[in-house]
Amino acid sequence: MQSIIRAMTVAQVLATHTTEKGMSISDLSKECELPLSTMHRLLQAMIKQGLVEQDAQSKMYRLGIVWLEYGLKVYDSFDYVSKIRPEIEWLSKEVEESVYLSKPLGTEAMIVERIDSENNPIRIYDQLGLRIPMNIGAANKAMLAAMPAAQTENILSQLLPTDKMNEMLITLEQIKKQGYATSHSERTEGTSSIAVSIKDSFGQVIGAISIGVVSFNLTEERLELLINKAMEAGKRISHRLVSSN
Repeated sequence: MQSIIRAMTVAQVLATHTTEKGMSISDLSKECELPLSTMHRLLQAMIKQGLVEQDAQSKMYRLGIVWLEYGLKVYDSFDYVSKIRPEIEWLSKEVEESVYLSKPLGTEAMIVERIDSENNPIRIYDQLGLRIPMNIGAANKAMLAAMPAAQTENILSQLLPTDKMNEMLITLEQIKKQGYATSHSERTEGTSSIAVSIKDSFGQVIGAISIGVVSFNLTEERLELLINKAMEAGKRISHRLVSSN
């Protein structure tokens, strides 16, 4: 068990230092708070399993390709993604902006898909795999608003003090009524997001699609268009998910 915990700690550290050159064993030793000798044995074992790679020239370490292979297998196991992808591709072309698909994971949500518009050189770039607390951002608030009240309150109670939680619940009630969520400069200054939640055929919230835009050219007319297109895409996705079951 200790070896698994240590290996996952190494993987997490390498994942947060995603540079082309990688990390030295001494830096890894410091970050993971492990002796050099222990770190060396652990890295050698991880290399044998393909979990870590070492550059022959620089001797620096980085994550192995096997993580990508595992990730793609898990990704492909999300049956709904293949049904949703054509719709977010359509939405990206319609609005000429980057469109994201987020998946709830407890008190966080992960970005699992991103489609960028080829016609728009100015892009809001959030990496795939990025985790964001559920109380932050339009996509996450859209999901919270669509969840059963008890589930929403349980998530928020782990993220916010009582007074802030009550304020958020009022905001979520409005989002639920209007059917979409917006956010402006909440995570990144000068950016906005418009999002709608996605439910499966059983009525369970499985994600949200969001449009990321630069705020400086976001007029009221443009915002209204993006909201309408996002809601249209949400309805089309719901129809796909229901009709496929």
